[in-house]
Amino acid sequence: AAALQRLREVFDIEELPPDVLPRKKPPQFMVDLFNKVADANGITRAPGLLQGDVVRSFEDRVHVDHHHFYFDISAMEKGEQMLKAEFRVFKLKRTHRSRRSDVQHFCKVEVYELLKHENKPQKKHLIASRLLSLYAEGWEVFNVTQTVSKWVRNSSSNHGFWITTTRVSSNGMEHDVVTFAKSQGALQESRNALLVLFTNSNKRRSHSFVPSATSSSSASMSRRPRAASSPLTACHRRELYVDFHAIGWSGWIIHPSGYNAFYCRGSCIFPLGEGLNATNHATVQSIVYTLKLSQEVSMPCCVPDELKSLNLLYFDDKQNVVLKNYKDMVATRCGCH
Repeated sequence: AAALQRLREVFDIEELPPDVLPRKKPPQFMVDLFNKVADANGITRAPGLLQGDVVRSFEDRVHVDHHHFYFDISAMEKGEQMLKAEFRVFKLKRTHRSRRSDVQHFCKVEVYELLKHENKPQKKHLIASRLLSLYAEGWEVFNVTQTVSKWVRNSSSNHGFWITTTRVSSNGMEHDVVTFAKSQGALQESRNALLVLFTNSNKRRSHSFVPSATSSSSASMSRRPRAASSPLTACHRRELYVDFHAIGWSGWIIHPSGYNAFYCRGSCIFPLGEGLNATNHATVQSIVYTLKLSQEVSMPCCVPDELKSLNLLYFDDKQNVVLKNYKDMVATRCGCH
């Protein structure tokens, strides 16, 4: 129990989320983002692909009104610094075409912040506007960083967004000429509106999870069986697979299903070859140890000297999908230090 509690601290999980997989589907945008920044094992492909170290997605909570979009962002943590906020809505294709004499194929889309709840007419503040083709369909993305920053500071000011669509035709001004997808069962779930926040957790996760050679093996962290070898095998990297299914976390972690943390094992006895990535200090220490110049000096240690970050895509305890980057989680190289 203490070990699993420690593991939760490493992964920054305060409350264990409920098991929602495979029943609940994550937004495709978040799955695509994970695949862009990480390989199948969750290892970061290249530094700088992600803005910040946390991406939170919130789904629209209003299913009736086609103008109103509301997102509960209370899962944001204290001290989390918001870098960017995107309001993502899927524009549906207009089904009936106008008369040919009507050459106006564009409509004006305006996104407002609602200033008060359930006011008619609505008190609202214009955030963004653009022209869109009437007959195209697809995702529209609006930068709403300033507005959402205000909501983060003061949650009671969050009344959601309001969208209007208008166009000028021969009959004058037409309203509600196009609609944006709302969640209506499984068919439209993948097109449900999203609020995506890119943030910095500002937490010093000093406790990385790369087990040492002395860690005990368990069902959730399996090592490959090793051949009988002499105790003087040189320092090298060995496999250590962390299986989220065995830990009991597979009901809410979307990707990856587990990952290879690797660990370092072996001796650092003189002479230290080039492949042992030894520091000058470790080389001197190994010589002093070999020559027995001091009874107190031990052999240098075989430890990770190069680490990569891990990315986790998961449902949080409020069933929002989160992509989080954890530094120094995978040993990519071992050395004598």
